[in-house]
Order: sequence, then C-alpha cells, then structure tokens
Amino acid sequence: MAKAAYHKHQRVYVRPVGTWAMIERVKPHWVKDVEEPVRIYYDCGLGRDFTEAELAVEAVEQTDAGRWRIMRARNKWQTVEECAHHPQPGTYPVVVTDEQDWGGWRVPGAEYDRDPNRIEAQARMIVHAPRLLALAETLTRMAAEDAEAGPDLIAVARRAEDLVRAVKARPGAPDQLQAAE
Repeated sequence: MAKAAYHKHQRVYVRPVGTWAMIERVKPHWVKDVEEPVRIYYDCGLGRDFTEAELAVEAVEQTDAGRWRIMRARNKWQTVEECAHHPQPGTYPVVVTDEQDWGGWRVPGAEYDRDPNRIEAQARMIVHAPRLLALAETLTRMAAEDAEAGPDLIAVARRAEDLVRAVKARPGAPDQLQAAE
C-alpha cells in the first residue's frame, strides 16, 4: 500500500526534467476491494505524472540546537546602579548561534531597558526554539504512526505539523502560520 510522500502545492525537484515545480495534484491509483491506494502519482504540470522516486524535496538546513546559547554582554551605556531593576544588572542577553560566539540575535539597549523581563523571556524562547521544533516533528511523526491515536492527539499533531511547515517555509512563500493558530 502507498502513502503520499508529498502534498499539493509543495515545491519539489523533478529529477527527469531537472527543474523545480509545484505539485498541482496528488493522484492515488486505486484498485477494487483494496482500502488504500496501490500507487501515488504527482501532477506537477509538466506534461506527465511523476512517482515519488522521481521527485525530491528541497533540502532544509537542520539547525544544531547545541550551539544556540545565551551570552551576557556588558551594558556600555548604563552603570550597574542605573540598571539595578534589570534581572542581571549591567548586562543584557545576546543569543549566539555560532561556535565563534557571534551571529544570532541582539536587542538595542533602550528596548531592553524598557522591559528587561520580556527580552530575557524572548532570549530563552529563541535559544530553545530548535529543540521545540524537534519535539513538534517527533509528535507529528508519532501521531502519524499510531493507528490508535485519539482525535485530541491528532488535532495537536496537525497543529504541530502546521507550525513545522511554517518554520521550514521558504522566504516569500505563503505564510503557513495563520493555519496553525
């Protein structure tokens, strides 16, 4: 029995033609008295239908969650006494995503001073985002493999799948996040 590996409107690389295309239709091939399709064909608008083996998905760079971390940078514009209300006076969070301790996310000092607790929470959220994404992918995979999954688990797994799709969407692609909310 076959299951669809790709979905409608997904961008795929069509190997026999050597170009990228969008899947316009997913075409299951049914046989009488069989509950699932025997084969799945994909119409990419290129004149013929293609099989799963002839298509490839776009490679999405996997993020190494181990490298994302929070460093503390010294506040150059305020003394420790002037920022005594900050969670860690005299410093602000910098999220780094590279081994060389650079690259990533920083916030202007004035914005940090306005609401330091919110900025600290954002920094923690960013640092843990790759692990949360991996958790959502695992949840989606486990729900798809579990034949006895209840409707609540399936609903949560669909929301997780929508979020994963939104995170992995290419810039300029339609925003998938609204569907997840």
